[in-house]
Amino acid sequence: MRPIMGLMLVILVFSALATPVLARKNSIAGYVVARSDFGNGTVRGPVRHTRLGRQVRLPGGTWVYCRQSCSETLRVETVDFWQSRKGAGPGNESTSDVSIFGRPLRFEFGW
Repeated sequence: MRPIMGLMLVILVFSALATPVLARKNSIAGYVVARSDFGNGTVRGPVRHTRLGRQVRLPGGTWVYCRQSCSETLRVETVDFWQSRKGAGPGNESTSDVSIFGRPLRFEFGW
């Protein structure tokens, strides 16, 4: 009977110590801000690390996996959602996530 009690005590202590570690694994690691490329505003969302990679939370509460950049994923899935569905074209140049070389270089001149 004593070995069983000892085993139960070890399991209880281990589970009490492991619970905060497991809870911390999916906790919020930080926040990202995404600014629209088309003047549609900005949005802020938390980022968490999971076993399969980083995720960003959309304003509705859905968690989506980050592609190359969590802020770009948030931008494409929220403030520039409809522009990203239209595809590239005049006035709609930056519609998807960053490429391997980063965001497109854009120059703006004004008087």
